[in-house]
Amino acid sequence: MPELPEVETTRLGLAPTLTGHRLHGVTVRNPHLRWPVPADLPGRLEGRTLEGIARRGKYLLFDFGQYAQIVHLGMSGSLRLARPDEPPGAHDHVDWLFEGGQVLRLRDPRRFGAVLWTDAPAAHPLLAHLGPEPLTDTFGGACLHTQCRRRSTAIKQVIMDAGVVVGVGNIYASESLFHAGIRPGTAARRLSRPACDRLAAAIKRVLAAAIAAGGSSLRDYVASDGELGYFQLQTRVYDRAGLPCKVCGTPIRRTVQGQRATFHCPHCQR
Repeated sequence: MPELPEVETTRLGLAPTLTGHRLHGVTVRNPHLRWPVPADLPGRLEGRTLEGIARRGKYLLFDFGQYAQIVHLGMSGSLRLARPDEPPGAHDHVDWLFEGGQVLRLRDPRRFGAVLWTDAPAAHPLLAHLGPEPLTDTFGGACLHTQCRRRSTAIKQVIMDAGVVVGVGNIYASESLFHAGIRPGTAARRLSRPACDRLAAAIKRVLAAAIAAGGSSLRDYVASDGELGYFQLQTRVYDRAGLPCKVCGTPIRRTVQGQRATFHCPHCQR
């Protein structure tokens, strides 16, 4: 699933090209995504100028002035720029045609993504209850420690909770816990304030590195220019079960938490 680094990479790729351009038309080939594409979406947005693209968690917000378009990439979605004469594929469900011939195309094989509109983004049900952005000053050790003190859940599950902090997906949770020296199964309430400081700093560092690498391409994800992300080549523990830890040489262990694969070093993470 595209997580914060992949969504941010997409935003960074699209914003310079599309911001300031008028939207001429929207073609919806298949409205049956996770939530149906609203039938009135083209009428709301066509003729309006894109004023900017923001991100909230894993949601992209296309600012068309009075209205914002919300896009979620789901499990397998990607947004990329296509040529005006490029024929759509079987899984290319929505096109946006901008002035100058720029075409933005949503590809979503599993159709778990979303394309919606709102006139009040902060109050939208998908966004209203999200936690702080991890790469801002609103998230840090103090914020994380406050959340952890009241929870007996494993810390990996806590940092993947979008109500605690947004955008920390499975890969990035495993990597952040490794860099903080914390085992993923540790009960959150057992973490001290210094441990939360280390973990919050590790989350910021890992996500920033992933954005710099263009995200992680494990299955379907590609950036807006069709390029793959390369963070998966830098991982210390994720998907390295049985391989030696790059720090101490101990074999990496794989367990399952919340139906997701979890990886850790039994020596470096205590």
